[in-house]
Amino acid sequence: MPKVLKADGMNKCIGCFTCMLACAGVNHQNHSIAKSAIKVKTKGGLQSKFKAIVCLACDGDPACYQACPTGALEKRKGGGVLLKKDKCIGCKKCVTSCIVGAVNFDEDKKLPIICKHCGVCTRFCPHDCLRMEEKENVL
Repeated sequence: MPKVLKADGMNKCIGCFTCMLACAGVNHQNHSIAKSAIKVKTKGGLQSKFKAIVCLACDGDPACYQACPTGALEKRKGGGVLLKKDKCIGCKKCVTSCIVGAVNFDEDKKLPIICKHCGVCTRFCPHDCLRMEEKENVL
């Protein structure tokens, strides 16, 4: 069964950004949190808790998939999408269409940064704030 990323343990998050660094390093060979598919942000102010903005692995026809004019986004088994870099024209329509703001953009490569639900971020989180969950519905 395919797995999807869940960020439901964020009450334990201390904002170390290890998940973001792991994602960027493993998936984009870069050590900048700007290159991460997951974004950890404060809920408001330095004294508040944190939230994670992650791909929800939308079922059916995700908004990002529908917005792509070139077919660069392919439906992923279990929900969400996978990027076909060779078909992407860097129009950013997937970025603006994502209902939760989980699609980021790499200005250097002119490509979207889309979570592929690989689980790297979960393995590196020192406080178990993130987890992978099996998803029953498939394409």
